[in-house]
Amino acid sequence: MSYLTQKTVKQKVSFSGIALHSGLNVDVCIKPAHPDFGIVFKRIDLEKDNLVYPNFMNVTNTSLNTTVENDFGAKVSTIEHLMGALFGLGIDNALIEINNEEVPILDGSAKVFIEKIISAGIEVSNSPIKVIKINKEVKYCDGERFIRIKPSTLSLDIDFELKYKNEIIGNQKNKVKVYEDDLSDIFNSRTYCLFEDIELIKKNGLAKGGSLENAIVVKDKEILNQGGLRNKKEFVNHKILDCIGDLYTTGYRIVGSVICSQGGHHLTNQLLRKVFQNNDNFSIVEIKEKNLPHNLINKSFLRSIA
Repeated sequence: MSYLTQKTVKQKVSFSGIALHSGLNVDVCIKPAHPDFGIVFKRIDLEKDNLVYPNFMNVTNTSLNTTVENDFGAKVSTIEHLMGALFGLGIDNALIEINNEEVPILDGSAKVFIEKIISAGIEVSNSPIKVIKINKEVKYCDGERFIRIKPSTLSLDIDFELKYKNEIIGNQKNKVKVYEDDLSDIFNSRTYCLFEDIELIKKNGLAKGGSLENAIVVKDKEILNQGGLRNKKEFVNHKILDCIGDLYTTGYRIVGSVICSQGGHHLTNQLLRKVFQNNDNFSIVEIKEKNLPHNLINKSFLRSIA
């Protein structure tokens, strides 16, 4: 079996936990799916019209999370960490049953998703994967904030920078090769916020389930979480995790080079919409193993899967 063929979970994977923004307890079950099924959410709390496809064109909200919605108003929100985990592990096909509107936040990272999926095992099929190959540079700007993607040879590179006035976060940069580097720090990095923003976020009806158990809180020159940071670049690494998850709303892994400054869910979604406005910007390529000298799945997980 080739790691360049489509994959699903070997058996169902279940998660339960509080939703970051709604504060509700939510159950999720990831089930195996056949080749070419894709990633599909199913709202099992709804009797009909309950399938929601995590496609960038279905994104209806990018304020502090990524929300997708179908034509009948059924939504699934805060999908980005789970989508990042599926991308990183090379899961092409899965039915994700969820009994409410928002994916549970767990510890604020993709760590638990990754660990449980690996524990359940990954089923490798004989069907070849497809990838999106970027052919032309595309850029989206919002004032000083920008994101762009340009052609690459065989990799997905993400070069991300943050710029905060807060001294703890400050200006932080990291660059990763998604298919080659050890992404443990990326997947383990938690969502974060500034202490002074919490009141406004909650006034807007968000972060009802937020706590020091699922988010890093920075107050002036102090990190309020016991134990501090998990890695030195946890802030920017979490943004890279979000970016990976949002890129997977294309439905495929991508070959290209992403550069982003002060971006987030909105910029990534707008970039994807701009890329797919013109067929000259990209190609969808079916990968045959003999054509590719290395695996389009993060190598650091191959040993764990085996």
